[in-house]
Amino acid sequence: METPFDFIALGDITTDAFIKLRTDQAKVLSDRESGRAKLCMAFGDKLPYESVEVVRAVGNSPNAAVAAARLGLHSALISDTGDDENGKECLVALQENGINTDYVTVHAGERTNYHYILWYEAERTILIKHEEYDYALPDVPAPKWLYVSSLAENSLPYHKEIIAYLKKNPQTRLAFQPGTFQIQLGYEQLSELYALSELFFCNKEEAQRILHAPQEKDMKNLLRFMHEHGPKIVVITDGPKGAYTFDGQEMWHMPMYPDPKPPLSRTGAGDAFSSTFTSAIALGKSIFEALTWAPINAMSVVQQIGAQKGLLSRKQIEAYLANAPVDYKAKKFA
Repeated sequence: METPFDFIALGDITTDAFIKLRTDQAKVLSDRESGRAKLCMAFGDKLPYESVEVVRAVGNSPNAAVAAARLGLHSALISDTGDDENGKECLVALQENGINTDYVTVHAGERTNYHYILWYEAERTILIKHEEYDYALPDVPAPKWLYVSSLAENSLPYHKEIIAYLKKNPQTRLAFQPGTFQIQLGYEQLSELYALSELFFCNKEEAQRILHAPQEKDMKNLLRFMHEHGPKIVVITDGPKGAYTFDGQEMWHMPMYPDPKPPLSRTGAGDAFSSTFTSAIALGKSIFEALTWAPINAMSVVQQIGAQKGLLSRKQIEAYLANAPVDYKAKKFA
């Protein structure tokens, strides 16, 4: 029997509270040892903030499910919530976005994830806490694509279930965008999931951590090494420098789509890129075409607060493509 779903995303759901910091109450400084930027505020003070906005039903996988639905794919979400009011509101928000929620497990007596986003100018620092649910894979028909992303620290046995499910249903193609704790688990513990991945997404810094190569700056090497870990098609993003992909034969580079105005918030840009690339492939597009779609949705998302408001329809993406700058094209990266 043909699957009823084109795209199922699997991963944790959360509510994001965007706390817009005042620039006179916080500063971004460079750490002397690592060189990394640090968000700094006065310790022990009562600090006024500018505003707060609460966004329901977000997270890497819910964002991907919404992106796929807006692009015309029949989309569902496998996730877990508590039985609190927050969880109920997340389910309503998903349904309003056309997402099938039959495979969202509600845990009695548990809380639903709630994250705080310290929003400073266009950048953000996210305070995360994944509730540790008793994960179990529901009885779900095999989709054409399974998109796996962020789960909690106690999810290693759950990943084994997912791997077994994929082996039992080889017709399902896997897109893997590891979240924070999946990266911390390390490649060794999730090697089978990497090997089963048709598509794999991460940014440059995440690739360095996964590969235990913090000093490796050559994107060609990062692409090649990641491909050797199993994924058929590797996509690594590098902020303003664009995105790079390698399918074992050819490497491609894609620039960012130009912002119509300065970004409002960069939250969700990576999710928009990865899920749009996957959705384009699911719709029969080539790697070259998928590379042109993905940055457009990422550009649109950063013009809004939250990871889903700016997600576009297929018609809207095609309109942006029709009006793209002449140099907006994928080029071989040799």
